[in-house]
Amino acid sequence: MQRLFSTFANGLPGLGLLLQRLIAGSLLIQYAIVHYGAPTGFAMSLPQVISLGAGVLLLLGLWTPIVGVVIAALQVWAFISGAPDLWIQLLLAMLGLSLALIGPGAWSIDARIFGRKQISVPQRNDF
Repeated sequence: MQRLFSTFANGLPGLGLLLQRLIAGSLLIQYAIVHYGAPTGFAMSLPQVISLGAGVLLLLGLWTPIVGVVIAALQVWAFISGAPDLWIQLLLAMLGLSLALIGPGAWSIDARIFGRKQISVPQRNDF
């Protein structure tokens, strides 16, 4: 992950990425809950399960670039297949793609796991 992003945005840009992740994640979870269990069979419930998992991972900020690409691909597929909410699908695809390109930000699990670490070595006092 560190090779993908040289820094994890902090401050106001990091807050903006956090808000973007929260909006996209909550929209995906809401979409999955509303559309889950529709009487259309397993093939139609698989995208909702993927949306639910992707929404949870976005809220946590875990594997954000991978999840962003999955969201973008899933929403483009839903857009092409004629889902009822075309503008929501397009919006979620753009949010997923932008998060995949920009990164998760400093306030994410990705930053805690893969961010740069500072190692401070205490000074030795030789007598």
